[in-house]
Amino acid sequence: MPTQSQPRVTALAAAALLLSATLSACGSSDAKDEDLPTQKLSWKDCPAPDAAEGGGGAPSPLPGGAEWQCATMKAPLDWSKPKGDTIDIALIKAAASGDKKKRIGSLVFNFGGPGGSGVTTLPAFGEDYAKLRTRYDLVSFDPRGVGASAGIRCEDDEQLDTYFQQDATPDDDSEKKKLVENVKSFNGGCEKNAGSTLPHVRTTDAARDMDLMRQVLGDDKLHYFGISYGTELGGVYAHLFPKKVGRAVFDAVVDPTENAEQGSLGQAEGFQLALDNFAKDCTSQADDCPVGDTEAQVKEKIAKLLKDLDRKPIRGLPPRELTQTAATNGIAQALYSKDFWPYLTQGLDEAYDGDGKILMALSDSMNGRNEDGQYSNIQSANVSINCADDKARYTPRYVEGKLPEFRKASPLFGDYLAWGMVSCTDWAVDGQADHPDVSAEGAPPIVVIGNTGDPATPYEGAHKMAQALGKGVGVEMTYKGQGHGAYDSKNACVRDAVDGYLLEGTVPKADTVCS
Repeated sequence: MPTQSQPRVTALAAAALLLSATLSACGSSDAKDEDLPTQKLSWKDCPAPDAAEGGGGAPSPLPGGAEWQCATMKAPLDWSKPKGDTIDIALIKAAASGDKKKRIGSLVFNFGGPGGSGVTTLPAFGEDYAKLRTRYDLVSFDPRGVGASAGIRCEDDEQLDTYFQQDATPDDDSEKKKLVENVKSFNGGCEKNAGSTLPHVRTTDAARDMDLMRQVLGDDKLHYFGISYGTELGGVYAHLFPKKVGRAVFDAVVDPTENAEQGSLGQAEGFQLALDNFAKDCTSQADDCPVGDTEAQVKEKIAKLLKDLDRKPIRGLPPRELTQTAATNGIAQALYSKDFWPYLTQGLDEAYDGDGKILMALSDSMNGRNEDGQYSNIQSANVSINCADDKARYTPRYVEGKLPEFRKASPLFGDYLAWGMVSCTDWAVDGQADHPDVSAEGAPPIVVIGNTGDPATPYEGAHKMAQALGKGVGVEMTYKGQGHGAYDSKNACVRDAVDGYLLEGTVPKADTVCS
Protein backbone atom coordinates (compact mmCIF):
# COMPACT_ATOMS: atom_id res chain seq x y z
CA MET A 1 0.00 0.00 0.00
CA PRO A 2 1.71 3.20 -1.04
CA THR A 3 2.41 5.90 1.45
CA GLN A 4 2.98 9.41 0.19
CA SER A 5 6.51 8.44 -0.72
CA GLN A 6 5.83 5.39 -2.82
CA PRO A 7 4.54 4.71 -6.31
CA ARG A 8 3.28 1.31 -5.26
CA VAL A 9 3.90 -1.32 -2.66
CA THR A 10 3.07 -4.98 -2.77
CA ALA A 11 4.43 -5.66 0.64
CA LEU A 12 3.47 -8.57 2.81
CA ALA A 13 2.18 -6.67 5.83
CA ALA A 14 4.08 -8.71 8.38
CA ALA A 15 7.36 -8.01 6.58
CA ALA A 16 7.23 -4.41 7.84
CA LEU A 17 9.06 -5.27 11.03
CA LEU A 18 17.20 1.43 10.55
CA LEU A 19 20.02 2.75 10.57
CA SER A 20 20.96 1.39 7.17
CA ALA A 21 24.41 1.02 5.79
CA THR A 22 25.24 4.05 3.68
CA LEU A 23 28.31 2.47 2.16
CA SER A 24 27.75 2.14 -1.55
CA ALA A 25 29.64 -1.12 -1.68
CA CYS A 26 31.75 -3.31 0.49
CA GLY A 27 34.21 -6.09 -0.08
CA SER A 28 37.06 -6.52 -2.52
CA SER A 29 37.45 -4.44 -5.64
CA ASP A 30 39.32 -7.22 -7.41
CA ALA A 31 36.82 -10.07 -6.92
CA LYS A 32 36.80 -12.45 -9.85
CA ASP A 33 33.46 -13.52 -11.31
CA GLU A 34 34.62 -17.14 -11.47
CA ASP A 35 35.32 -17.07 -7.72
CA LEU A 36 31.89 -15.90 -6.60
CA PRO A 37 29.88 -19.06 -7.47
CA THR A 38 32.35 -21.20 -5.53
CA GLN A 39 32.61 -19.00 -2.46
CA LYS A 40 32.12 -20.78 0.85
CA LEU A 41 29.52 -19.39 3.20
CA SER A 42 30.33 -19.16 6.89
CA TRP A 43 27.06 -20.10 8.61
CA LYS A 44 26.80 -18.96 12.24
CA ASP A 45 24.06 -18.46 14.82
CA CYS A 46 22.07 -15.40 13.84
CA PRO A 47 22.62 -12.16 15.72
CA ALA A 48 19.77 -9.81 16.53
CA PRO A 49 18.53 -8.02 13.38
CA ASP A 50 20.15 -4.66 12.85
CA ALA A 51 18.15 -1.44 12.81
CA ALA A 52 17.74 -1.47 9.03
CA GLU A 53 16.15 -4.93 9.28
CA GLY A 54 13.74 -3.78 11.97
CA GLY A 55 15.69 -4.50 15.14
CA GLY A 56 14.47 -6.79 17.90
CA GLY A 57 15.97 -9.94 19.35
CA ALA A 58 17.76 -12.82 17.67
CA PRO A 59 15.38 -15.33 16.06
CA SER A 60 13.99 -17.95 18.44
CA PRO A 61 14.77 -21.61 17.80
CA LEU A 62 12.28 -23.63 15.80
CA PRO A 63 10.17 -26.34 17.45
CA GLY A 64 12.51 -29.17 18.30
CA GLY A 65 15.35 -26.76 19.03
CA ALA A 66 16.66 -26.15 15.49
CA GLU A 67 18.61 -22.91 15.34
CA TRP A 68 18.49 -20.32 12.60
CA GLN A 69 21.84 -19.66 10.99
CA CYS A 70 23.04 -16.61 9.09
CA ALA A 71 25.76 -15.95 6.53
CA THR A 72 26.89 -13.31 4.06
CA MET A 73 27.30 -13.86 0.31
CA LYS A 74 29.41 -11.66 -1.94
CA ALA A 75 27.76 -10.46 -5.16
CA PRO A 76 28.88 -8.00 -7.83
CA LEU A 77 27.75 -4.45 -7.20
CA ASP A 78 27.29 -4.04 -10.95
CA TRP A 79 26.38 -7.24 -12.77
CA SER A 80 27.67 -5.75 -16.04
CA LYS A 81 31.10 -5.62 -14.35
CA PRO A 82 31.24 -8.93 -12.48
CA LYS A 83 34.97 -8.54 -11.72
CA GLY A 84 34.44 -5.20 -10.00
CA ASP A 85 33.32 -4.17 -6.54
CA THR A 86 31.10 -6.46 -4.50
CA ILE A 87 28.31 -6.01 -1.99
CA ASP A 88 27.26 -8.25 0.88
CA ILE A 89 23.95 -10.13 0.64
CA ALA A 90 22.65 -11.25 4.05
CA LEU A 91 21.22 -14.81 4.18
CA ILE A 92 19.36 -16.89 6.76
CA LYS A 93 18.49 -20.59 6.79
CA ALA A 94 17.02 -23.39 8.83
CA ALA A 95 18.39 -26.81 7.86
CA ALA A 96 16.01 -29.50 6.63
CA SER A 97 14.53 -31.51 9.48
CA GLY A 98 13.82 -34.81 7.73
CA ASP A 99 15.74 -37.75 6.34
CA LYS A 100 18.84 -36.40 4.60
CA LYS A 101 18.37 -38.91 1.79
CA LYS A 102 15.01 -37.30 0.97
CA ARG A 103 16.29 -33.72 1.08
CA ILE A 104 15.48 -31.88 -2.17
CA GLY A 105 17.65 -28.83 -1.68
CA SER A 106 17.14 -25.23 -0.59
CA LEU A 107 13.76 -23.48 -0.79
CA VAL A 108 14.39 -19.75 -1.20
CA PHE A 109 11.73 -17.28 0.00
CA ASN A 110 11.06 -13.66 -0.86
CA PHE A 111 8.21 -12.16 1.16
CA GLY A 112 7.65 -9.00 -0.80
CA GLY A 113 7.90 -5.27 -0.55
CA PRO A 114 10.03 -4.55 -2.37
CA GLY A 115 11.98 -3.69 0.74
CA GLY A 116 11.04 -6.43 3.18
CA SER A 117 13.86 -8.13 5.08
CA GLY A 118 13.80 -11.86 4.47
CA VAL A 119 16.32 -12.36 7.28
CA THR A 120 13.76 -10.91 9.71
CA THR A 121 10.59 -12.27 8.13
CA LEU A 122 11.38 -15.96 7.57
CA PRO A 123 11.88 -16.75 11.28
CA ALA A 124 8.59 -14.97 12.06
CA PHE A 125 6.80 -17.44 9.77
CA GLY A 126 9.10 -20.41 10.30
CA GLU A 127 6.51 -22.64 11.97
CA ASP A 128 4.13 -22.15 9.04
CA TYR A 129 6.63 -23.88 6.78
CA ALA A 130 7.47 -26.80 9.08
CA LYS A 131 6.15 -29.34 6.59
CA LEU A 132 8.23 -27.87 3.78
CA ARG A 133 11.30 -28.00 6.02
CA THR A 134 11.08 -31.79 6.13
CA ARG A 135 12.70 -31.87 2.68
CA TYR A 136 14.18 -28.40 2.20
CA ASP A 137 16.58 -26.07 3.90
CA LEU A 138 14.44 -22.94 4.34
CA VAL A 139 16.43 -19.95 3.06
CA SER A 140 15.72 -16.25 2.75
CA PHE A 141 17.75 -13.08 2.28
CA ASP A 142 17.79 -9.32 2.35
CA PRO A 143 17.77 -8.29 -1.32
CA ARG A 144 20.30 -5.66 -2.32
CA GLY A 145 19.33 -2.25 -0.98
CA VAL A 146 17.37 -3.88 1.85
CA GLY A 147 18.25 -4.34 5.52
CA ALA A 148 21.76 -5.71 5.98
CA SER A 149 22.43 -5.99 2.22
CA ALA A 150 23.79 -2.49 1.56
CA GLY A 151 20.47 -1.15 2.85
CA ILE A 152 19.54 2.30 1.59
CA ARG A 153 18.42 4.91 4.09
CA CYS A 154 16.95 8.13 2.72
CA GLU A 155 16.24 10.11 5.90
CA ASP A 156 16.85 9.75 9.64
CA ASP A 157 14.17 8.73 12.14
CA GLU A 158 13.15 12.26 13.08
CA GLN A 159 12.84 13.28 9.44
CA LEU A 160 10.80 10.17 8.67
CA ASP A 161 8.39 10.95 11.52
CA THR A 162 7.69 14.26 9.83
CA TYR A 163 7.62 12.78 6.35
CA PHE A 164 5.03 10.14 7.14
CA GLN A 165 2.81 12.72 8.87
CA GLN A 166 2.66 15.09 5.91
CA ASP A 167 -0.51 15.73 3.93
CA ALA A 168 -0.33 13.12 1.16
CA THR A 169 -3.60 14.21 -0.47
CA PRO A 170 -3.12 17.93 -1.18
CA ASP A 171 -6.20 20.09 -1.64
CA ASP A 172 -4.67 23.35 -2.87
CA ASP A 173 -1.58 24.70 -4.63
CA SER A 174 0.27 25.34 -1.38
CA GLU A 175 -0.21 21.76 -0.18
CA LYS A 176 0.76 20.38 -3.60
CA LYS A 177 3.95 22.42 -3.58
CA LYS A 178 4.82 21.21 -0.09
CA LEU A 179 4.26 17.56 -1.03
CA VAL A 180 6.48 17.84 -4.09
CA GLU A 181 9.21 19.59 -2.06
CA ASN A 182 9.11 16.88 0.59
CA VAL A 183 9.34 14.10 -1.98
CA LYS A 184 12.24 15.85 -3.68
CA SER A 185 14.07 16.17 -0.35
CA PHE A 186 13.45 12.50 0.48
CA ASN A 187 14.69 11.40 -2.93
CA GLY A 188 17.76 13.59 -2.58
CA GLY A 189 18.55 11.83 0.68
CA CYS A 190 18.31 8.46 -1.05
CA GLU A 191 20.78 9.58 -3.71
CA LYS A 192 23.20 11.05 -1.18
CA ASN A 193 23.20 8.11 1.21
CA ALA A 194 23.10 5.26 -1.31
CA GLY A 195 25.90 6.57 -3.51
CA SER A 196 26.92 4.15 -6.25
CA THR A 197 24.48 1.49 -5.00
CA LEU A 198 21.40 3.39 -6.21
CA PRO A 199 21.56 2.33 -9.91
CA HIS A 200 22.07 -1.33 -8.95
CA VAL A 201 19.00 -2.25 -6.90
CA ARG A 202 16.76 -3.26 -9.78
CA THR A 203 14.76 -6.46 -9.68
CA THR A 204 16.93 -7.85 -12.47
CA ASP A 205 19.97 -7.35 -10.21
CA ALA A 206 18.27 -9.19 -7.35
CA ALA A 207 17.30 -12.01 -9.72
CA ARG A 208 20.93 -12.43 -10.74
CA ASP A 209 21.86 -12.47 -7.07
CA MET A 210 19.41 -15.34 -6.60
CA ASP A 211 21.05 -17.38 -9.32
CA LEU A 212 24.43 -16.80 -7.71
CA MET A 213 22.82 -17.84 -4.42
CA ARG A 214 21.56 -21.02 -6.05
CA GLN A 215 25.11 -21.91 -7.05
CA VAL A 216 26.66 -20.98 -3.72
CA LEU A 217 24.04 -23.07 -1.89
CA GLY A 218 24.99 -26.02 -4.10
CA ASP A 219 21.68 -26.42 -5.94
CA ASP A 220 21.29 -27.32 -9.60
CA LYS A 221 17.87 -25.67 -9.67
CA LEU A 222 16.33 -22.76 -7.77
CA HIS A 223 13.35 -23.96 -5.73
CA TYR A 224 11.45 -20.81 -4.84
CA PHE A 225 8.48 -19.46 -2.88
CA GLY A 226 7.65 -15.86 -3.82
CA ILE A 227 4.98 -13.79 -2.09
CA SER A 228 3.67 -10.41 -3.26
CA TYR A 229 6.58 -8.52 -4.90
CA GLY A 230 8.42 -11.83 -4.53
CA THR A 231 6.27 -13.10 -7.41
CA GLU A 232 7.60 -10.33 -9.65
CA LEU A 233 11.14 -11.16 -8.59
CA GLY A 234 10.46 -14.84 -9.26
CA GLY A 235 8.99 -14.07 -12.66
CA VAL A 236 12.02 -12.01 -13.64
CA TYR A 237 14.29 -14.84 -12.47
CA ALA A 238 12.31 -17.34 -14.57
CA HIS A 239 12.67 -15.06 -17.60
CA LEU A 240 16.44 -14.71 -17.16
CA PHE A 241 17.13 -18.32 -16.13
CA PRO A 242 14.24 -20.53 -17.33
CA LYS A 243 16.36 -23.69 -17.36
CA LYS A 244 17.44 -23.13 -13.77
CA VAL A 245 13.93 -22.93 -12.31
CA GLY A 246 13.06 -25.82 -10.02
CA ARG A 247 9.76 -26.12 -8.17
CA ALA A 248 8.32 -22.64 -7.72
CA VAL A 249 5.19 -21.12 -6.19
CA PHE A 250 3.94 -17.55 -6.60
CA ASP A 251 1.41 -16.36 -3.98
CA ALA A 252 -0.30 -12.91 -3.80
CA VAL A 253 0.66 -12.29 -7.39
CA VAL A 254 1.77 -9.01 -8.96
CA ASP A 255 0.32 -8.28 -12.40
CA PRO A 256 3.46 -8.13 -14.57
CA THR A 257 1.66 -6.50 -17.49
CA GLU A 258 0.88 -3.25 -15.63
CA ASN A 259 2.94 -0.08 -15.46
CA ALA A 260 3.22 1.89 -12.21
CA GLU A 261 0.05 3.90 -12.84
CA GLN A 262 -2.00 0.82 -13.67
CA GLY A 263 -0.62 -0.93 -10.60
CA SER A 264 -1.63 1.99 -8.36
CA LEU A 265 -5.09 2.12 -9.90
CA GLY A 266 -5.47 -1.62 -9.41
CA GLN A 267 -4.52 -1.22 -5.76
CA ALA A 268 -7.13 1.52 -5.37
CA GLU A 269 -9.75 -0.96 -6.56
CA GLY A 270 -8.26 -3.73 -4.41
CA PHE A 271 -8.21 -1.78 -1.17
CA GLN A 272 -11.71 -0.46 -1.83
CA LEU A 273 -12.91 -4.04 -2.29
CA ALA A 274 -11.22 -5.05 0.96
CA LEU A 275 -12.84 -2.10 2.75
CA ASP A 276 -16.24 -3.12 1.35
CA ASN A 277 -15.64 -6.66 2.61
CA PHE A 278 -14.62 -5.36 6.04
CA ALA A 279 -17.77 -3.24 6.29
CA LYS A 280 -19.94 -6.19 5.26
CA ASP A 281 -18.25 -8.47 7.77
CA CYS A 282 -18.53 -5.98 10.63
CA THR A 283 -22.22 -5.25 10.09
CA SER A 284 -23.07 -8.95 9.72
CA GLN A 285 -21.78 -9.85 13.20
CA ALA A 286 -24.24 -10.95 15.89
CA ASP A 287 -23.17 -8.02 18.07
CA ASP A 288 -23.66 -4.50 16.83
CA CYS A 289 -20.84 -3.14 14.65
CA PRO A 290 -19.40 -0.25 16.68
CA VAL A 291 -18.33 1.67 13.59
CA GLY A 292 -21.64 1.75 11.73
CA ASP A 293 -25.06 0.11 11.48
CA THR A 294 -24.90 -0.53 7.73
CA GLU A 295 -22.13 -1.11 5.20
CA ALA A 296 -22.75 2.33 3.71
CA GLN A 297 -22.65 3.97 7.13
CA VAL A 298 -19.33 2.31 8.01
CA LYS A 299 -17.71 3.76 4.90
CA GLU A 300 -19.40 7.14 5.36
CA LYS A 301 -18.11 7.42 8.92
CA ILE A 302 -14.59 6.47 7.86
CA ALA A 303 -14.67 9.09 5.10
CA LYS A 304 -15.88 11.71 7.59
CA LEU A 305 -13.15 10.75 10.05
CA LEU A 306 -10.47 11.24 7.40
CA LYS A 307 -11.97 14.55 6.32
CA ASP A 308 -12.05 15.77 9.92
CA LEU A 309 -8.44 14.64 10.45
CA ASP A 310 -7.39 16.66 7.40
CA ARG A 311 -8.61 19.76 9.26
CA LYS A 312 -7.60 18.77 12.78
CA PRO A 313 -5.50 15.75 13.82
CA ILE A 314 -6.30 13.91 17.05
CA ARG A 315 -4.18 12.35 19.79
CA GLY A 316 -2.08 9.51 18.46
CA LEU A 317 1.03 8.01 20.05
CA PRO A 318 2.50 10.99 21.94
CA PRO A 319 4.05 13.25 21.00
CA ARG A 320 2.71 12.49 17.52
CA GLU A 321 -0.86 13.14 16.44
CA LEU A 322 -2.96 11.00 14.14
CA THR A 323 -3.15 12.85 10.83
CA GLN A 324 -5.30 12.04 7.83
CA THR A 325 -2.29 10.44 6.15
CA ALA A 326 -1.41 8.24 9.13
CA ALA A 327 -5.03 7.16 9.55
CA THR A 328 -5.36 6.23 5.88
CA ASN A 329 -2.13 4.29 6.08
CA GLY A 330 -3.27 2.51 9.25
CA ILE A 331 -6.61 1.52 7.73
CA ALA A 332 -4.81 0.13 4.69
CA GLN A 333 -2.43 -1.88 6.89
CA ALA A 334 -5.37 -3.50 8.68
CA LEU A 335 -6.91 -4.54 5.36
CA TYR A 336 -3.91 -6.73 4.53
CA SER A 337 -5.26 -9.53 6.70
CA LYS A 338 -8.67 -10.48 8.04
CA ASP A 339 -6.89 -11.20 11.32
CA PHE A 340 -6.32 -7.45 11.63
CA TRP A 341 -9.98 -6.49 11.13
CA PRO A 342 -10.82 -6.55 14.87
CA TYR A 343 -7.98 -4.07 15.43
CA LEU A 344 -9.38 -1.89 12.68
CA THR A 345 -12.82 -1.96 14.28
CA GLN A 346 -11.40 -1.04 17.67
CA GLY A 347 -9.09 1.58 16.17
CA LEU A 348 -11.90 3.29 14.29
CA ASP A 349 -14.21 3.17 17.32
CA GLU A 350 -11.58 4.82 19.48
CA ALA A 351 -10.65 7.36 16.80
CA TYR A 352 -14.28 8.51 16.65
CA ASP A 353 -13.84 9.36 20.35
CA GLY A 354 -10.59 11.24 19.72
CA ASP A 355 -8.06 8.48 20.46
CA GLY A 356 -5.92 7.55 17.44
CA LYS A 357 -3.27 5.33 19.02
CA ILE A 358 -4.38 2.04 17.41
CA LEU A 359 -4.62 3.49 13.90
CA MET A 360 -1.25 5.13 14.40
CA ALA A 361 0.29 1.86 15.59
CA LEU A 362 -1.02 0.18 12.44
CA SER A 363 0.45 2.97 10.33
CA ASP A 364 3.79 2.61 12.11
CA SER A 365 3.78 -1.09 11.29
CA MET A 366 3.29 -0.30 7.61
CA ASN A 367 6.14 2.20 7.68
CA GLY A 368 8.56 -0.03 9.60
CA ARG A 369 8.65 2.08 12.78
CA ASN A 370 9.20 0.29 16.09
CA GLU A 371 8.09 1.39 19.57
CA ASP A 372 11.46 3.05 20.17
CA GLY A 373 10.93 5.38 17.24
CA GLN A 374 13.44 3.65 14.98
CA TYR A 375 12.56 2.91 11.37
CA SER A 376 13.67 -0.07 9.36
CA ASN A 377 14.68 0.78 5.81
CA ILE A 378 11.65 -0.92 4.23
CA GLN A 379 10.19 2.31 2.81
CA SER A 380 13.52 3.73 1.65
CA ALA A 381 14.30 0.45 -0.10
CA ASN A 382 10.80 0.25 -1.52
CA VAL A 383 11.06 3.60 -3.22
CA SER A 384 14.63 2.94 -4.40
CA ILE A 385 13.77 -0.40 -6.01
CA ASN A 386 10.46 0.72 -7.51
CA CYS A 387 11.98 3.86 -9.01
CA ALA A 388 14.92 1.90 -10.41
CA ASP A 389 12.49 -0.57 -11.98
CA ASP A 390 9.68 1.68 -13.23
CA LYS A 391 10.38 3.79 -16.28
CA ALA A 392 7.43 6.17 -15.83
CA ARG A 393 7.90 9.57 -14.20
CA TYR A 394 4.61 11.30 -13.32
CA THR A 395 4.24 15.03 -12.82
CA PRO A 396 1.81 16.67 -10.38
CA ARG A 397 -0.20 18.00 -13.31
CA TYR A 398 -0.52 14.51 -14.75
CA VAL A 399 -1.68 13.16 -11.38
CA GLU A 400 -4.33 15.88 -11.09
CA GLY A 401 -5.75 14.81 -14.43
CA LYS A 402 -6.02 11.23 -13.18
CA LEU A 403 -7.77 11.99 -9.89
CA PRO A 404 -11.32 11.43 -11.19
CA GLU A 405 -10.38 7.94 -12.39
CA PHE A 406 -8.72 7.07 -9.10
CA ARG A 407 -11.63 8.46 -7.06
CA LYS A 408 -14.03 6.34 -9.07
CA ALA A 409 -11.92 3.27 -8.28
CA SER A 410 -11.85 4.16 -4.57
CA PRO A 411 -13.51 7.15 -2.91
CA LEU A 412 -11.40 6.49 0.19
CA PHE A 413 -7.97 5.53 -1.18
CA GLY A 414 -8.06 7.06 -4.68
CA ASP A 415 -6.42 10.42 -3.97
CA TYR A 416 -3.83 8.78 -1.73
CA LEU A 417 -2.72 6.27 -4.32
CA ALA A 418 -2.81 8.74 -7.19
CA TRP A 419 -0.56 11.25 -5.42
CA GLY A 420 1.82 8.44 -4.51
CA MET A 421 2.79 8.35 -8.19
CA VAL A 422 4.90 11.51 -7.85
CA SER A 423 7.44 9.68 -5.71
CA CYS A 424 9.77 8.89 -8.64
CA THR A 425 9.45 12.24 -10.41
CA ASP A 426 12.83 13.59 -9.25
CA TRP A 427 14.60 10.26 -8.99
CA ALA A 428 18.31 10.32 -9.78
CA VAL A 429 18.36 7.04 -11.75
CA ASP A 430 16.38 6.22 -14.88
CA GLY A 431 13.78 3.49 -14.52
CA GLN A 432 14.42 0.29 -16.41
CA ALA A 433 11.09 -0.58 -18.09
CA ASP A 434 7.35 0.05 -18.16
CA HIS A 435 6.76 -3.37 -16.65
CA PRO A 436 8.83 -6.51 -15.97
CA ASP A 437 9.37 -9.22 -18.58
CA VAL A 438 8.46 -12.58 -17.07
CA SER A 439 8.12 -14.72 -20.19
CA ALA A 440 9.80 -17.99 -19.32
CA GLU A 441 9.65 -20.42 -22.23
CA GLY A 442 11.34 -23.66 -21.28
CA ALA A 443 10.77 -23.31 -17.54
CA PRO A 444 8.95 -26.07 -15.63
CA PRO A 445 5.45 -25.46 -14.18
CA ILE A 446 5.16 -22.54 -11.77
CA VAL A 447 2.13 -22.57 -9.47
CA VAL A 448 0.44 -19.15 -9.42
CA ILE A 449 -2.19 -18.47 -6.70
CA GLY A 450 -4.63 -15.56 -6.79
CA ASN A 451 -6.77 -14.52 -3.82
CA THR A 452 -10.17 -13.03 -4.75
CA GLY A 453 -10.11 -10.67 -1.75
CA ASP A 454 -6.49 -9.52 -1.96
CA PRO A 455 -6.23 -5.71 -1.55
CA ALA A 456 -2.58 -5.17 -2.47
CA THR A 457 -2.18 -7.57 -5.40
CA PRO A 458 -5.66 -7.86 -6.90
CA TYR A 459 -6.87 -11.29 -7.97
CA GLU A 460 -6.68 -10.56 -11.70
CA GLY A 461 -2.90 -10.32 -11.48
CA ALA A 462 -2.55 -14.08 -11.03
CA HIS A 463 -4.21 -14.78 -14.37
CA LYS A 464 -2.04 -12.17 -16.07
CA MET A 465 1.10 -13.66 -14.52
CA ALA A 466 0.17 -17.19 -15.59
CA GLN A 467 -0.40 -16.00 -19.14
CA ALA A 468 2.80 -13.95 -19.24
CA LEU A 469 4.95 -16.82 -17.98
CA GLY A 470 3.84 -18.74 -21.04
CA LYS A 471 1.94 -21.81 -22.08
CA GLY A 472 2.81 -24.82 -20.00
CA VAL A 473 4.61 -22.72 -17.38
CA GLY A 474 2.04 -20.76 -15.37
CA VAL A 475 -0.45 -23.02 -13.54
CA GLU A 476 -3.18 -20.82 -12.09
CA MET A 477 -5.04 -21.51 -8.84
CA THR A 478 -7.77 -19.47 -7.11
CA TYR A 479 -8.32 -18.97 -3.40
CA LYS A 480 -11.67 -17.45 -2.47
CA GLY A 481 -10.61 -15.63 0.67
CA GLN A 482 -9.67 -12.33 2.27
CA GLY A 483 -6.31 -10.69 2.86
CA HIS A 484 -2.95 -10.58 1.17
CA GLY A 485 -1.91 -14.06 0.07
CA ALA A 486 -3.30 -17.58 0.32
CA TYR A 487 -0.81 -20.06 1.82
CA ASP A 488 -0.55 -18.28 5.18
CA SER A 489 -4.34 -18.22 5.45
CA LYS A 490 -3.83 -21.87 6.46
CA ASN A 491 -6.54 -22.95 4.02
CA ALA A 492 -6.15 -26.74 3.77
CA CYS A 493 -6.92 -26.88 0.05
CA VAL A 494 -4.23 -24.30 -0.77
CA ARG A 495 -1.67 -25.89 1.52
CA ASP A 496 -2.25 -29.39 0.20
CA ALA A 497 -1.77 -28.19 -3.38
CA VAL A 498 1.37 -26.17 -2.63
CA ASP A 499 2.92 -28.80 -0.36
CA GLY A 500 2.12 -31.52 -2.88
CA TYR A 501 3.99 -29.65 -5.60
CA LEU A 502 6.98 -28.50 -3.59
CA LEU A 503 7.47 -31.78 -1.72
CA GLU A 504 6.36 -34.39 -4.24
CA GLY A 505 6.39 -32.60 -7.58
CA THR A 506 2.64 -33.09 -8.11
CA VAL A 507 1.46 -30.21 -10.28
CA PRO A 508 -2.01 -29.00 -9.22
CA LYS A 509 -4.77 -29.18 -11.76
CA ALA A 510 -5.01 -25.89 -13.66
CA ASP A 511 -7.84 -23.61 -12.49
CA THR A 512 -8.11 -25.35 -9.13
CA VAL A 513 -10.42 -23.34 -6.83
CA CYS A 514 -10.03 -23.36 -3.04
CA SER A 515 -12.44 -21.73 -0.62
